[in-house]
Amino acid sequence: MTDRTDRADRTDRTDRTDIRIPAELTRTQLKYNGEAGRAFIEALPGRAADLLDRWQLRVTGPSMYGMASLVLPVRRADGTRAALKLQLLDEESEGEPVGLRAWDGAGVVHLLDHDPDTGTLLLERLDEQRHLSTLVQRGDAREATRILAGLLARLTAVQAPPGLRHLGDIARDMLDDVPGALGSPLVDAPARQTLLACASAVRDVVGEPGDRLLHWDLHFDNILAADREPWLAIDPKPLAGDPGFDLMPALFNELADSADGFDTAEVLYRFDLLTETLSLDRSRAASWTMGRALQNLLWNVEDEEDELDADQLAIAELLREKYL
Repeated sequence: MTDRTDRADRTDRTDRTDIRIPAELTRTQLKYNGEAGRAFIEALPGRAADLLDRWQLRVTGPSMYGMASLVLPVRRADGTRAALKLQLLDEESEGEPVGLRAWDGAGVVHLLDHDPDTGTLLLERLDEQRHLSTLVQRGDAREATRILAGLLARLTAVQAPPGLRHLGDIARDMLDDVPGALGSPLVDAPARQTLLACASAVRDVVGEPGDRLLHWDLHFDNILAADREPWLAIDPKPLAGDPGFDLMPALFNELADSADGFDTAEVLYRFDLLTETLSLDRSRAASWTMGRALQNLLWNVEDEEDELDADQLAIAELLREKYL
């Protein structure tokens, strides 16, 4: 009995220190976060080992990762399955525990514990093998969109708690950045007109930025199958603002090309379904969605990408022509 316990303890210690950092996570951290990203990657093994010990967790499978975080499947001392999410603490991630506590598991993953010094989260374990995008890939894109719309309606029905960034501040900063972006070599004459149209749309609504709790990144891959509900949202970047600013990820994620190129019919279907489900004024929602396109295009310029995102440009033009 004693020997078996000792071997189990040694196994646990091995699990807690043998943390593999995916090369892709390292690449994205260095690209988008520079020295802060490098420091985050270098600290990951020790940080993971410390939190595994502190929260009495045992790693139960291989690491998972996205662009900004490393996720370890774990089991708590009481046998509960969970997920340890290690991420760089910045202005996006610092609001995640605030939003998760406000939602309290209604349509979204439960927060089990939180380390405020590092931004590390201990989360309810969902089925990471079953993203909502699997419905899209097997031909059920519209059913997937209906599920996403229902979740987004629930999430944005909640008033944003104190301590989050505000859309009004973000929108004003974007407008300040537009003149400089227009001089970028990425911005040709048609793109210039689209950027100016997006900025004009934002100016029309910036005085009423809203007070709802936004997810900010709800697309099909950020919705997982679960036990207590069929589907739950993950990985929010909470923000206080107008729900119209939350629609764009669902408009272009898993968007197939039509025979003529950009699938305008599918984009319009998704936009109409989302605005109807969330009870949004379509003109106002179109303005805020163009604001989201503006944000993404400004990021293209800031990150010195090879070109502007064609989907963002096309969606912005489509909504301007249809709803404004």
